[in-house]
Amino acid sequence: MDPYGDHNREILSPLDKPSAIINEDTVGIEIEESVSVISSEGNGSGLESDPTLVGHLTDLRKQLVKSATVFLFFLITVFLSINLWFPYITRGHELIILGPLEVVKFYMSISTAIAFGLSIPFLCHFLWQFVKPGLNERESRFLSLYSPVMLLLFLIGVSFGYYIVNPLSYKFLVSLGAVNFNVMVSAQEYISFLLMTTLPIGILFELPIVALFLAAIGLLTTESMRRVRKWSYLAIAVISALITPPDFVSQLIVLIPMALLYEASIYIVRHSERRSAVTN
Repeated sequence: MDPYGDHNREILSPLDKPSAIINEDTVGIEIEESVSVISSEGNGSGLESDPTLVGHLTDLRKQLVKSATVFLFFLITVFLSINLWFPYITRGHELIILGPLEVVKFYMSISTAIAFGLSIPFLCHFLWQFVKPGLNERESRFLSLYSPVMLLLFLIGVSFGYYIVNPLSYKFLVSLGAVNFNVMVSAQEYISFLLMTTLPIGILFELPIVALFLAAIGLLTTESMRRVRKWSYLAIAVISALITPPDFVSQLIVLIPMALLYEASIYIVRHSERRSAVTN
């Protein structure tokens, strides 16, 4: 019998066994090393990125929770003190309600607006705490210097709308309708009118700070503002028409201070450019 005739044997000779074992072990070691390298690379990238992302998300969640807590505190406080601030909102006007739910809508609308206004300083502070680590020195210095001014301008704009724009517009429109109609103003319509003539004007009064910020980052200059002055006035007129009641008196009352603010923005940007030139 031929000792080498059995070709079905896995080991043909005693010399083949160590060779096979060595090859299998070598392949196994190489596979294990490759898997370990891939795992270590994956773990390394995860360790580098996950802590930063988790840290930002944790910080954002913390600031959102604090903001929501402050807002809910003011909302509950304002809602529970309705009888104290109600005369300042209605100004003695006789309002009607068209259904039981309109009372809730009126109280919640005005309570939400007042609570938001009271929460703005705290919300700005929480937002500042979140974005401050990601700002460069110039941006951080700009926001730290002008954040109080932004809040002050917003309050001035809201006060201007509350004490000037709203009463004049309301009186004009009611007297215009009283010529041919029996005017009855619902509570929901009145609060919508009040919010429309106060909050947007407060936002528009931020124009000087916006212009100063755009000039600080190099997107706006005094010459460019003077060159597009006519188009800017046209844009201001359109915006004033959109955010105010549809009457010429209200639009003119808002348009005049906005034009003055635009001219003040040109002066502020020019002063900032001169100061930067002296510093450099």
